[in-house]
Amino acid sequence: MSNSPSDASTTAPTATRPKGGLGRLSTGDVLSVADLSTGDIDAVFSTADTLADDRWSFGGALDRRSIVMLFEKPSLRTRVTFEVGPARLGAHVMYFDHSKQRIGEREPVLDYAKNLERWADAIVARTYSHRTLVELAEHASVPVVNALSDLEHPCQALADFFTLRRRLGRVAGLRLAYVGDGNNVCHSLLLLGAALGAHVTAIGPDRCAPDARVLERAQRLAAASGGGACATTDLDAIDGADAVYADTWVSMGAHDSESQRAALEAYQVDAAMMARATSDAVFMHCLPAHRGEEVTPEVIDGPASIVYDQAENRMHVQNALLAHLLLGT
Repeated sequence: MSNSPSDASTTAPTATRPKGGLGRLSTGDVLSVADLSTGDIDAVFSTADTLADDRWSFGGALDRRSIVMLFEKPSLRTRVTFEVGPARLGAHVMYFDHSKQRIGEREPVLDYAKNLERWADAIVARTYSHRTLVELAEHASVPVVNALSDLEHPCQALADFFTLRRRLGRVAGLRLAYVGDGNNVCHSLLLLGAALGAHVTAIGPDRCAPDARVLERAQRLAAASGGGACATTDLDAIDGADAVYADTWVSMGAHDSESQRAALEAYQVDAAMMARATSDAVFMHCLPAHRGEEVTPEVIDGPASIVYDQAENRMHVQNALLAHLLLGT
């Protein structure tokens, strides 16, 4: 099934409600992928499938709903997909640039949340500190969605496994090798993959290992699902992977450490590394990418790369997530 824009309907949207309604999620906020039950994830993926097949599906479903976006960090994919996507469903989206003044500096997060809940139907926040998101969710009565924090990037991981499901036909049993810094994206991939029965391995030097508490939580989820979650320094763990995933060596806003870059040089994903995976393995990256650093151009721009499918699916998954949060009954 193609995921290219040329296959998406360009018919003008009509005001429609989802047939049969949408199920309510088991959580009112999505700060972590672990907030979602497997039933929640299945429901979101099913709705995202409909939207991916026809991006005008549910046109007008979020009519008269307002979504506020609070962004402390720059963004291309997250900002555009959270603005264009909900607008296609009829929502009004307002963007606040907090790159110069972080949330909570001008007035307490409590007051920020209490004001926004009076005007908006949902808050989408992209923050440096995960604690800011937690405080917003604690004090706001409307849904709060994590659009990236220093701890997790749940919308990215949801889009990634949704992309794998559409590309490979399944998630359970898949082997995903994440190569590089054990950052927020790595954390969400470990947690979500474990919950869905996939086997996710974080591969990198000891200094770049994922947070031990996140890994332990992922391993508990994997024990229940039949999946797996582990971290290793051994590149042999790539052998037999169905997907190889890379991310920037230095996370946005982090100290640009030359010693960290040096430690990660051996973990660059190139053609030789991809050859260790299965013959039909896909390459993944959340973008932005640094060609010649964490990945070579021949890999990211080659036939195995599905990075732009991942980027497109951010919009479909996020629209589905918002629809279930705001329309679920």
